Amino acid sequence: MMNKGVENSRNNSKKSDISYFVGFSNAYLCAMKLDPRSLHPELQFQTARSGGAGGQNVNKVETKVELRFDVANSKLLTEAEQAILQEKLASKLTNEGVLLLYHQTERSQLGNKEKVIKKFNKIIEQAFTVQKKRLPSAISAATKGARRQAKQRNAEVKANRKRIDLENMGD
Repeated sequence: MMNKGVENSRNNSKKSDISYFVGFSNAYLCAMKLDPRSLHPELQFQTARSGGAGGQNVNKVETKVELRFDVANSKLLTEAEQAILQEKLASKLTNEGVLLLYHQTERSQLGNKEKVIKKFNKIIEQAFTVQKKRLPSAISAATKGARRQAKQRNAEVKANRKRIDLENMGD
């Protein structure tokens, strides 16, 4: 299902953030809700020694957890979903199209793994959230009246700054 919208977003990555909308109907995009938990089987984890608090433990135990998700080669994502993720997460992806996240604040590997998975779920949900178009609200009559009065006051203040002609005042 290679769609023209997907083709446009891949070839023209310098276009605006909404270039992936080209070729897709709004109903189709609203229906594209992806549960991040369905992608968990493709997640890869790697551990490393973490910096920060932990005393002697920090030098011995690998508590930092790195999460890797290969967006470009995912078998669980459709081409349209891959294109949206590559567009929205462009700054977070490596050159190979791999999403790389890490967490190291907890003192246990399990705690860091849970936090990095939560971070992954949040990023994926945000990528598939379509922002509503802002509709400008009408300016109320009271606001218009207040603006008009402020302009009149300002005009009076400026008019009072003019020099007074003392020669013609006595007439």
